[in-house]
Amino acid sequence: MNNYKNITLTFLMGAILLACGSEAEKVLVFSKTTGFRHSSIEPGVEAIKKLGQKNGFDVVATEDASHFVEESLKEYAAVIFLNTSGDVLDYAQQADFERYIQAGGGFVGVHAATDTEYDWPWYNDLVGAYFAGHPEIQTATLNIIDKNHPSTDFLTETWDVKDEWYNFKSINPNVNVLIEIDENSYQGGTNGVHHPIAWYHEYDGGRAFYTELGHTEEAYENEIYLRHLLGGIRFSIGNNSIDYTKSKTDRVPDESRFVKTVLDFNLNEPMELDELPGIGILFVERRGLIKLYDFKTEKTVEIAQMDLFYGNEDGLLGLAVDPDYERNNWIYLFYSAPGNEPIQHVSRFSLADNKLDFSSEKILLKIPTIRKCCHSGGALEFGPEGNLFITLGDNTNPFESEGYAPIDEREGRALWDAQKSAANTNDLRGKILRIKPEQDGTYSIPEGNLFPVGTPKTRPEIYVMGCRNPFRPSIDSKTGYLYWGDIGPDAGKGNEDRGPKGMGEFDQARKSGFWGWPYTRGNNQVYNDFDFATKTSGNKFDPDHLINNSPNNTGIQELPPVQKSLIWFSYDRSDEFPWLGTGGVNPMAGPVFHASDYPNAEERFPEYFEDKLFVYEWMRDWIYVVTLDENYDYVKADPFMASSEFSHPMDMIFGSDGALYVLEYGQKWNARNLDARLSRINYLPGNRPPIAKITADKLVGPAPLTIQFSALESQDYDGDELEYAWSFTGEDDQSMESEPQFTFQEPGDFIVELKVKDEHGVTHQAQSRILVGNTPPELSIEISPADTFYDSQQEIQYRVSVTDFEDGTTADGSIESGLVKVTFDYVPEGKDKILATVGHQQDIVPEGQRLMNNTDCKACHAKDVKVNGPSYLEIAEKYTIKDRNHLIGKVIKGGAGVWGETAMAAHPQLKINEVGLMIDYIFSLKADESRDADLLPLNGNLEFNRHKHNQDDGIYILTASYLDEGNPAVPGSMLSVQKQLVFRANKEANESTLEIE
Repeated sequence: MNNYKNITLTFLMGAILLACGSEAEKVLVFSKTTGFRHSSIEPGVEAIKKLGQKNGFDVVATEDASHFVEESLKEYAAVIFLNTSGDVLDYAQQADFERYIQAGGGFVGVHAATDTEYDWPWYNDLVGAYFAGHPEIQTATLNIIDKNHPSTDFLTETWDVKDEWYNFKSINPNVNVLIEIDENSYQGGTNGVHHPIAWYHEYDGGRAFYTELGHTEEAYENEIYLRHLLGGIRFSIGNNSIDYTKSKTDRVPDESRFVKTVLDFNLNEPMELDELPGIGILFVERRGLIKLYDFKTEKTVEIAQMDLFYGNEDGLLGLAVDPDYERNNWIYLFYSAPGNEPIQHVSRFSLADNKLDFSSEKILLKIPTIRKCCHSGGALEFGPEGNLFITLGDNTNPFESEGYAPIDEREGRALWDAQKSAANTNDLRGKILRIKPEQDGTYSIPEGNLFPVGTPKTRPEIYVMGCRNPFRPSIDSKTGYLYWGDIGPDAGKGNEDRGPKGMGEFDQARKSGFWGWPYTRGNNQVYNDFDFATKTSGNKFDPDHLINNSPNNTGIQELPPVQKSLIWFSYDRSDEFPWLGTGGVNPMAGPVFHASDYPNAEERFPEYFEDKLFVYEWMRDWIYVVTLDENYDYVKADPFMASSEFSHPMDMIFGSDGALYVLEYGQKWNARNLDARLSRINYLPGNRPPIAKITADKLVGPAPLTIQFSALESQDYDGDELEYAWSFTGEDDQSMESEPQFTFQEPGDFIVELKVKDEHGVTHQAQSRILVGNTPPELSIEISPADTFYDSQQEIQYRVSVTDFEDGTTADGSIESGLVKVTFDYVPEGKDKILATVGHQQDIVPEGQRLMNNTDCKACHAKDVKVNGPSYLEIAEKYTIKDRNHLIGKVIKGGAGVWGETAMAAHPQLKINEVGLMIDYIFSLKADESRDADLLPLNGNLEFNRHKHNQDDGIYILTASYLDEGNPAVPGSMLSVQKQLVFRANKEANESTLEIE
């Protein structure tokens, strides 16, 4: 070929230039894949190693993401993403990689590096684009656009090469394109005349180079391509000046430095918490109980029971402790007044010596409401200068608006019209109020509220209007900015004639304003005007010129311009904020952290959290930490304690001790929950406790039972040497070894305990249950002929046998045949392949049930207990298989419930087949009780006659299971065994038997 110049000389010059330093540079080749894996990775690694040997730089190759920590990355002059794919770094590793680039590090992306980390916008800008698809491998002509670069300076004007050509999306407009592909020279290009293939740029303090070439194994034997790649590596290395003082991204503290301690649990709808300074954490439950977790006694005491109205979303909803509590002993409560008058109270009480003085009540606000439905809000929060913020929902029934704007203006339909409240300047509902409580139990209006005192048809208490259900606010103590979560409507999909899909919001108010509901959501995505009488859509609302002409509006008609949300999201994946995930929508805002707010705390959270906003999701059960820039605009979000469990987090505050206190509602609505709890999260700045872990070569067996134990999987995050102490039968220190062997002489149910101790004397314990005195049974299934493929004319003989060391065997009748469950089921194509086994065996969970357990279904439903919605058994009784598609649509789209007032949330992120499996599982519950009638004998013939004629896509499942008698001297010692054979149609003869043990 003649399209390169003096390539040998160029290679030699590159070697001289790279080797002239006193110490060889080092590059990291990273090739982890969680998506498609290229077969060219291994040849690519070897080729880059050879380039390094010839050109004076060392190469370290890995697929281990643990290299992406600052202590490791600082050793490298450049990092090469070689055909990586999918999500390859966690959030802490991402932060350290950002810091590396900001410090002056180099980056090289090869081919599928653009098929990596789609949920990381910073990486999108670094690599330069995202993969959008490709045609088949073919030869194409490349046009060299810029030859003033070491990756292209040896090439002629064009380069014909065979590879897999990516089309791109989300292209960074600031990259410098080196090579473009001529889309006329091949089939399948979609990026047009200027279709980039290779580029470079300086980004966020570092240097980045990307080449799309490198899909094929042959590429790594091509001298032209290797020279091109070498030039990109040389550019990215640059002068190799790594200076971490230039890094802007904060390092994420290791999760092991946070300890969550449950202080109280089994609470009954906990709602809000606050601190009695230095005394304890005060919190309220919706049914009226006021409780205090006492710091000194480390116990919870009941302070008082409020007399109130409880129903719908009403009750005891809000709590705030006066900023000057140590002097005046005042607290504030938001509660639904008892009696028939539908009204909410915001009241001040005296609380001293764990006693609430009911006679001291001063009612600051009486807020009329409609008790027939929904959206009460009710949170209280003090901000700077003693101002009290009060959240109020729109008090509007959303169930007849199909998940879109509830703006029903028909006579008598005010309950279904949020224009009466959220968009009404003369109504307190659908608002966040700001007032200044005064000494005499009244309040004044602070400067800067939305409407000055005396403005006709307005309420001066209003600070924020246009809210649907603002449920948890917080106020930045440094800036005074207000943050809150606003729960969104239920539409799973947008409708051009109605408006956007339902969106929740994390909102920020730097000053008073209007946030759009019921006319807009999120970043001012607008609804259509809609005539509920004629069911016709009108024009879309204009967020800058909104007129509230509803007959239910008692305020001014011309409304302020609408403000946009800080963060917005729906039930499906968010393109703008992909970290939010999918699921139900119930956002809440937590505190903004400032270390200076806790001057006496011994263990404050570290510098990483300074000025960051905590946000949390009640339905999705997570907490994130949001980074804001110098203008307090959104930058990014990192998960907080991602591997820890949070069960519907309800409220959180930082205490004066620097710890984070979290209130969790629990999974079941309107009920007492074991997982409804008050927890404290502490940061451990120094030594961390070790983690004990027991492994054993067996956990059950007959007496005497010898077991090899090991503590070697125990760990210490600080690298301390550990000491071990074992207790096998209740006695202390029966072994001090890391891998002891112990013989249990007598039958019994033993708790083995391992205690590990680090070099600082800190200990941790682990336990493992050992069952001695019973042997696991053995079960076999024999078939003749030994063929697991079926046709309609075929019969197969089967024989099931069970042998148990203690119980005997089915062969001689010492194990009765009736104790062995044998069933034979047909499962059509696309149905749950394990569904047929429900009730036939132990320890096998249907696929539909597993899918449900991984969603938010458990927040509203349980198998046989009514939660917020009906039990699964109730659903199975009400519906038949004919309703299957209707129920699938109901789950995906959501909608008004037929079981009560609570609407079912949409789940558009779920696939139809997944929801189908869930529905099949629910229907299976109704049939469980009759399944024993289908049991087969231990020996017999199998007939394959249940599938429809000429439809042989399904499978037949032969299931056998046995639960032994256990050891009479050891309660709960029964052991089970089960096996399955799966028979497939002859056309699937290339597939083998599935056996589950």
